[in-house]
Amino acid sequence: MSTNNSSSDINGIQVAPTKKMVFYSFGHIVSTFFITAYSTLIFYFYEVEIGLPVLLVTLALILFAVFNMISVPLIGYLTDRPFKWTRKYGFRAPWIIITAFPALIFYFFLFTPPNIDVKSNPWPIFWYMIIFSCLYNIFYSIYRIHYYGAFANIFRGDSERKKTTTINWLVSSPFTLLLSILPYIFIVYGDKSTFVLTALISVCIMIFCNLLTIPGVLESDEIKERYIQGFDVDKGSYRELLNITFRNKNFMVSLCSFGAAIIALGITSASSIYFFKDVLQVPLQQAIYPSIAFFLAMLFSMPLWNRLSRNHDHTTMFILGISLTFLTYIPFLWITTIEEAIIVFTLRGIASSCYILMMMPIVSDCYDDITLACGRHQEATLQSFRTIVYRSSPLFEALVIGLVHIATNYDPSPNAIQSPLAVWGVRVHTALIPMLLLVISIIAILFYDLKGDKKIALKENLRRKGL
Repeated sequence: MSTNNSSSDINGIQVAPTKKMVFYSFGHIVSTFFITAYSTLIFYFYEVEIGLPVLLVTLALILFAVFNMISVPLIGYLTDRPFKWTRKYGFRAPWIIITAFPALIFYFFLFTPPNIDVKSNPWPIFWYMIIFSCLYNIFYSIYRIHYYGAFANIFRGDSERKKTTTINWLVSSPFTLLLSILPYIFIVYGDKSTFVLTALISVCIMIFCNLLTIPGVLESDEIKERYIQGFDVDKGSYRELLNITFRNKNFMVSLCSFGAAIIALGITSASSIYFFKDVLQVPLQQAIYPSIAFFLAMLFSMPLWNRLSRNHDHTTMFILGISLTFLTYIPFLWITTIEEAIIVFTLRGIASSCYILMMMPIVSDCYDDITLACGRHQEATLQSFRTIVYRSSPLFEALVIGLVHIATNYDPSPNAIQSPLAVWGVRVHTALIPMLLLVISIIAILFYDLKGDKKIALKENLRRKGL
């Protein structure tokens, strides 16, 4: 199917219609759900609700992360090429459409482990957690690498990419808000069935969003040919692509910077249920209010950051956003009431929207740079390299939360009142360690230099070569 209702910008680049950007944004909801839902609930569910020893939960997530590091680049490389059906159905659209459904099914199964006594025999649950995590990850990874790989080729211009990213967050924020508060509405400490209900409702919403994504990822004949160009001559070796990619300074520094920021966010997300339960000592339903404050602040501040970015380059805005986010983590080390949490979450939402808005435009510029270097589009393979880093978040979550809980003698009983040391440990893995990762993110991005005249020349060379 062709999507040719596009116009051209001042540089002659075809600009996708706004409605395509809107439909594309529903895929962002699905992708965000995949990466945050797993990070937010899995560690707590298996440690506290199922009762799997914290060492085994940590080991399971480490093995899962190792599998992820091996499988994701291979998946990206094997699917990042034209097939017989590419000219008819598209290069990335088929992968995006068909892989969401099995990923959602395996996600649901993660919350329905066998009902056995884990204290007497924890190993069946241990292997169940690993196997279904890996199955979920295979399909989720294909979805993610092709969804974000498509961004750089469907949306070509600089302003177009910022506009699409803004629309992504404006469209996705209400759904993301709904999905973030669903656990707080239904989950009851000590009741495993409420986790199953939450997962089921979330999966139904995601099926709806994936159907709406389809018009946003369908590729025009021009886009299909742009993908295929270069493969008709020679795809090149995987080693060649690795050599080009990992010698690209801007790709590597953005990978390190964004990876640190994503891991920090993942650790905080995984810590949130512990923070409300053990630090603030409130029913999980009260976590709804800080979550709403966070997403509303993000939603309403994003147009402001988008306007400011017109006069400043992407990296400057990214550094500003990360720096402000760092400051908003500090109060987590002492706040004790839900009212304080609402204020802090509001400030964090404003700060986070700034750096989140800049990530996809920076990533897409890096992909363009490598596309020019190798003469063909291989964004899915490049996205798989990023996914390795982004999906290493469960590894760091397991190590950080697991080690802190062991060191502070955390009591995994759903209704336990933690010791002062254990409470301080929750504060450490909620805020202090993520703050250190944000410092790493800022230092890394300072070395990024794909901007100004260098980026203008890159766009011109891509256009001249038909890429």
